[in-house]
Amino acid sequence: MTERQLDELGFYLLGGAPTGPRTLIEEARAGEALGLGTGFISERWNTKEPASLSGAALAVTEEMRVAIAATNHNTRHPLVTASWATTMHRFSNGRFTLGLGRGVTALYKAFGLPPVTTAQMEDFAGIMRRLWRGETIIAHDGPAGKFRALQLDSDFNEDIRLGLVAFGPDTLALGGRAFDDVILHTFFTEETLQRCVRTVKDAAEKAGRDPEAVHVWSCLATVGDHLPEELRMKKTVARLATYLQGYGDIMVKTNHWDPEVLQRFRADPLVASFTEAIDNKADAAQIARIAELIPDEWLQPAATGTAEQCAARVRRELELGADRVIMHGATPEELAPIVKAYRATDTRTRKS
Repeated sequence: MTERQLDELGFYLLGGAPTGPRTLIEEARAGEALGLGTGFISERWNTKEPASLSGAALAVTEEMRVAIAATNHNTRHPLVTASWATTMHRFSNGRFTLGLGRGVTALYKAFGLPPVTTAQMEDFAGIMRRLWRGETIIAHDGPAGKFRALQLDSDFNEDIRLGLVAFGPDTLALGGRAFDDVILHTFFTEETLQRCVRTVKDAAEKAGRDPEAVHVWSCLATVGDHLPEELRMKKTVARLATYLQGYGDIMVKTNHWDPEVLQRFRADPLVASFTEAIDNKADAAQIARIAELIPDEWLQPAATGTAEQCAARVRRELELGADRVIMHGATPEELAPIVKAYRATDTRTRKS
């Protein structure tokens, strides 16, 4: 009897601050060896270009799905994105998921790119579906752009999963009506998780879709006590501080946290001195100081403690309504004790 693939669990490849993109190869192999169902890839405009990385990850695995979470639709022509996804889909025998996200408006403005709207993402998803079905799109004029003609191959009939990284209610509802996977953000409270799941499932039902066919992924910071304290602080305090730097307002609003706490956090001279991401630049002493500015309750939506406690917390996300869980912020090596503890209480049928 062999251990089953844990389709309900995922992790991020090249999470945190990896030494370089080649680390992905061993991480992908290690994640599959653990039996994790999906390896996620997030795009960064440095050495984390997702088309290259997805090809590498799929080439060194046989069963694990590889999902992009996320790229932005407005940085490539639709034909380039649709062709990339089709290539990965066929290359991997159907193990690829194309994931989109809204991105950060301030960065778009700085880089001379138009901001992304919900209507654009919905329109773009429709374009992808049509191209993958082999359609020729003539005189398209919609939120995603104007195109005289779009076509990949008239013989195509590809069933490629589309994912959406979602935060606010409008994007969550879009995920329910037009996407196959909805990936939530890290440090969502239990109440927020349940509310988000309801929003996605209700939208799917209203659109005439099977709500159970739309998978909602909890993104759960998973940082066990077997890691050194300094690293744990970087993966929890420094990571949340970085989110609060970039888009703290929507995090606070979504979780119903106190906005005055966020104002004090941002006004602190140490926090204000960082012009780049705190989790990339802060040293241990600075992170310890920043920890004093963040309420304990804001750090609680995470899997921490012993391997057994972390595994139980992962299961709790499933009990609260998440279909699947990304164990965020940890490499396969760091997750190994937690996965072992998770399997120890696994009641699902194993492969024979």
